[in-house]
Amino acid sequence: MTCCWSSGILAWLTCGLVAFSAQGSMGAEPAARELTYATVNGTALRLDLYIPDGAEAKRPLIVWVHGGAWRSGDKADVPIRSLLKRGMAIASVNYRLSPQAMFPAQVHDIKAAIRYLRHHAADWNLDDRRFIIAGSSAGGHLAALVGVSHSVPELEGQVGQFREASSQVQGIISFYGASNLETILAQSTPHGLNVRIPALNLLLGGHPEEHPELARLASPVAHVTADDPPLWLIHGDQDPQMPINQSHELVGAYERLDLPVNLEVVYGGKHGGDLFFTDQRLDRLADEVR
Repeated sequence: MTCCWSSGILAWLTCGLVAFSAQGSMGAEPAARELTYATVNGTALRLDLYIPDGAEAKRPLIVWVHGGAWRSGDKADVPIRSLLKRGMAIASVNYRLSPQAMFPAQVHDIKAAIRYLRHHAADWNLDDRRFIIAGSSAGGHLAALVGVSHSVPELEGQVGQFREASSQVQGIISFYGASNLETILAQSTPHGLNVRIPALNLLLGGHPEEHPELARLASPVAHVTADDPPLWLIHGDQDPQMPINQSHELVGAYERLDLPVNLEVVYGGKHGGDLFFTDQRLDRLADEVR
């Protein structure tokens, strides 16, 4: 299904961005580094905040979740920075990785970051009604899971100080992310199995078949409800690590409830790379969600 978001809830998410872009800059460096949004067992969880220049109105915020098979990666990897020129602020979030903490710690951390950002929205002139979560690979999976699980108590967690603030988002963008950890291995290539099996063992504490309830809890397709936010998926049709059927499954879950969803297939695209994050593609994405 190809859905034009301009008539849906995201019609107002980025209103005014064209005016912003005339004044904004790429802002390659964060406006604020190493902001501690929570502390868990003595370990500080941090994010970097990027603010576009010249925007006077409240800015929509993209919460960026890095990839790395849930076990590696860092908030310094922000391939969507060109969206700053469209007036969007970006918060890039570090979260506990699977060697340090099993699922659902990662989701608890990201939701704590959203609550922190919403609590402090006025400090950075952020519009707390226009938060979009986005991520790539494992980060795309986590972004989708955070976005559709606002009514799942087990995934809210008790991380952070601002639990009175909402962790809900108003839009989801997943670049080549997983959506169903119960089916991903059956869909995978031999190369994909070599990557995913050890990664899932770390994330879930074993094979998904050994922990079916946890695998289901970690699957965005299991949590889609009629009040979920619009969803944008970008996936390469030649992805050897994250089967494109994962995105098709999430599209199906959205379509069954007649929710706004758009899957952009990157023909010839594999797993990541500059092809997914060209200025043209990101500009088109910004146009679609406006």
